[in-house]
Amino acid sequence: MDHPSEDSPSSSANSHGPTNHPQLPFPDEVLEKVLSFVNSHKDRSSVSLVHKDWYNAERWTRSKLFIGNCYSVSPEIVARRFPRIKSVTLKGKPRFSDFNMLPRDWGANVHPWLVMFAKVYPFLEELRLKRMTVTDESLELLAKSFSGFKVLSLSSCDGFTENGLKALASHCRNLTELDIQDSISEDVGGGWLSSFPENFSSLEVLNFASLNSDISFDDLERLVSRCKSLRVLKVNETISLDQLQRLLVYAPLLTELGTGSFMQELTPRQYEEVETAFSNCKNLEALSGLWDANSLYLPLLYGACAGLTFLNLSDAPLQSGDFAKLLVHCPNLRRLWVIDTVEDKGLEAVGSSCPLLEELRVFPADPYDRHHRDGVSESGFLAVSRGCPKLHYVLYFCRRMTNAAVITIVKNCPDFTHFRLCIMTPGQPDHLTNEPMDEAFGAVAKTCSKLKRLSVSGLLTDASFEYIGKYAKNLETLSVAFAGSSDWGMQSVLEGCPKLRKLEIRDCPFGNTALLSGKLKYETMRSLWMSACNVTVKGCGILAREMPRLNVEVINDEGSDGSQADKVYVYRTVAGPRRDAPGFVLTL
Repeated sequence: MDHPSEDSPSSSANSHGPTNHPQLPFPDEVLEKVLSFVNSHKDRSSVSLVHKDWYNAERWTRSKLFIGNCYSVSPEIVARRFPRIKSVTLKGKPRFSDFNMLPRDWGANVHPWLVMFAKVYPFLEELRLKRMTVTDESLELLAKSFSGFKVLSLSSCDGFTENGLKALASHCRNLTELDIQDSISEDVGGGWLSSFPENFSSLEVLNFASLNSDISFDDLERLVSRCKSLRVLKVNETISLDQLQRLLVYAPLLTELGTGSFMQELTPRQYEEVETAFSNCKNLEALSGLWDANSLYLPLLYGACAGLTFLNLSDAPLQSGDFAKLLVHCPNLRRLWVIDTVEDKGLEAVGSSCPLLEELRVFPADPYDRHHRDGVSESGFLAVSRGCPKLHYVLYFCRRMTNAAVITIVKNCPDFTHFRLCIMTPGQPDHLTNEPMDEAFGAVAKTCSKLKRLSVSGLLTDASFEYIGKYAKNLETLSVAFAGSSDWGMQSVLEGCPKLRKLEIRDCPFGNTALLSGKLKYETMRSLWMSACNVTVKGCGILAREMPRLNVEVINDEGSDGSQADKVYVYRTVAGPRRDAPGFVLTL
């Protein structure tokens, strides 16, 4: 029996409740059956607005929950609204925390959520966390509260040590996935692998690539040998090629592999054994790791490359020649991540060898070396666009670019949904004409009608933002750094992009007028981040007073005079001001 408050419009975490229409002629059983086929969390939220009956049916049939901001709703509201959740995806800190722009103890602790889940969701099976603080206490509570728990993913999380992982290994007897990706943990040794019971064999996914400490290889080998259904294995750089070969013998079903280090001298016999092990990986679709890979040992991989659709070389600073030789063996690549040590010549090889490529990410070998003259430029980007017509996602770090090149690139690849161009020198103009890069990003906005995510950089005036506001009607996320001329630039985006959900701005001249121009827009967005802009605490206070359903948080740097808002984080919420804000966070 539903509690009356659970059917009320105000209890919805995603909306203001269902619309009151006449009774719809659908029995509950039919509605619940229909909704069982609706998997998208966005679609389910829309369905819940149709009618009170649909709202109730949706809340009883939903088993998966996605929360894009852990402060947009409280654990208590979620527990009242959804009684049968088995899978939760929960995101915490804003993205700029990845760049050390948030103090470490800012918040986003998962523990209050786990306390509530332990009370109301004892059948929880899956938890995926991103940018959350996860302590050992939390991992122990998780391990002991959910007897059927199966999946834990920690992406860019912090706070845990080896003791927390030991609790998971000891108590989660049905664990199928342990995925630790880009997480920060200072005291994680390798002893936690020995905590898995001797009869434990259910793992299908094991990823500890981001844990830097030595692990016990004997414990890892015994674990892998028992888990016959293992399909994803990503080890850290302490695992040698010889050790990896021994693991591969036990894991013939792998579809994703993250290797260890290639920094090892192999005997001729070891070389042959490693080469054979890679050749036997007949189902491999994704390959990463490859720390310290070099020309001597890269050929070991060739036999495993034919079926690859994703090659992640972001930890392998390859030179263009070795890179080109590897690509020849990867004809089916859809996704490719590389470091700019491959240079433009390496990207020319991408254009000639990867006709099916859909996603390209090029990372800088050293983003802080402003005098570095190598790397990639518009020439490499152009070569990829000519040879990869299906390209629709790009993240491209470079030190120079031209308007003409970007205009040609988007003509060659007009289906971009994600276009993230990062010219690493702030305020860098077109290096041939010395003009602003306005026409480049104007062309992206005009040509790429499917564009959802855009990152802009280089010397930009308000004209670029006028283009974005006028043409980027499907844009959901915009990231801006060191750009713009006046408040009008930000206003153009807020007024012109109807689907905008996340706006991230740093080191721009936008001030209170720009901030307040979007006060109604922010209620339809997930969040706004502004740092090192011309916003004041007074302006933030006005926004908070006029829009009480928004949380407006100000984080001032040490030594700030208190009038400027050094960092501003604005987000919609149905939970009110958060209860765990530290002293350096001013909630208005």
